[in-house]
Amino acid sequence: QVQLVESGGGLVQPGGSLRLSCARSGSILSINTMGWYRQTPGKERELVATITSGGSTNYADSVKGRFTISRDSAKNTMYLQMNSLKPEDTAVYYCNVHGRRSWSTRSLDYWGQGTQVTVSS
Repeated sequence: QVQLVESGGGLVQPGGSLRLSCARSGSILSINTMGWYRQTPGKERELVATITSGGSTNYADSVKGRFTISRDSAKNTMYLQMNSLKPEDTAVYYCNVHGRRSWSTRSLDYWGQGTQVTVSS
């Protein structure tokens, strides 16, 4: 079974920084894309940043220049460095892995439980 666990969230003042981590356990045959999403009450979950198995990255316009997504394959961990945080960044942040566990199954989305990020003065 594939499990993802986020950590690093908390309360921070506007302009501050946080680094989120997503640790994976369980085996995956191949990974197509990994990413971070966020969600606030009453709104749909939105994409924040993605990184492919080849290292290509993509960011939402609202976080470009402030957030950086990265991964450490040896540690089975993905990170989201968040700088210059704004109140609008307040949300529950979820990590996602899109991949397949074996050649006999199609690629699926795997999600963590989420970690709360609150930006407030």
